[in-house]
Amino acid sequence: MRLVSLAPSATATLVAMGAADELVGVTHHCDLSDAAVAPERVGGWLNTDLDAVAALDPDLVLTSDPLQRDTRDDLRERGLEVYHAEPETLDDAVDGFAALGRAVDHAAAGERLAADARERLRRVREAVADEPRPTVYCEEWADPPMAAGNWVPEAVDAAGGAYPFADPGERSGEVSREEVAAADPEYVILHPCGKGDRADPDEFRERDWGLDAEIHVVDDSLLNQPSPNLLAGVERLAGILHGIDEPAD
Repeated sequence: MRLVSLAPSATATLVAMGAADELVGVTHHCDLSDAAVAPERVGGWLNTDLDAVAALDPDLVLTSDPLQRDTRDDLRERGLEVYHAEPETLDDAVDGFAALGRAVDHAAAGERLAADARERLRRVREAVADEPRPTVYCEEWADPPMAAGNWVPEAVDAAGGAYPFADPGERSGEVSREEVAAADPEYVILHPCGKGDRADPDEFRERDWGLDAEIHVVDDSLLNQPSPNLLAGVERLAGILHGIDEPAD
């Protein structure tokens, strides 16, 4: 198939299932640094060059998240086939690996990816089952401060933490200093969208929120992206909270 991915999560999932060579177009936000042949870049996640997408004559265009609904609709109006996903929970994200595999004619690879993800989650949960559960604040955006939602509450839970800032499946939302201070988190996880692992803990400290918490930076692709990278994010959190980097069988 000739695939165009406008969602970094879809791109990462295709790479994990061994279908990256079918990508003819991706956004500037998609990581294909190890690709043998680089597909054409067709703009950003929310400012895609739709003419460039159409010129690639794709069999299928991949979009994700409510923020890409307008892009999805514009592409369909142009007569292009679009596969659109809006995972909200951790289960949605994992089930989405198999669903994407079916959409791109790699059903077996997608099922294997989903099964592997479930096994990795099982191993982490088992490894932290008897550990104390510290309170964790995960920040997806800094200005204004936004507590991460969607699958992040479940990712924290799977890694052995408590997350009082959002329910599973709830969208990320603005949070106040008072709300965070009242929860008294023992860990602060910074993973602002688009920053990779370049968030600055000192900028958080300069807010003077009065927290007695360890501050850690996690690459945003490991927590913000509903791709197989999310499993590495759960494992990273387990390492931060409990010193468990690679849960044993």
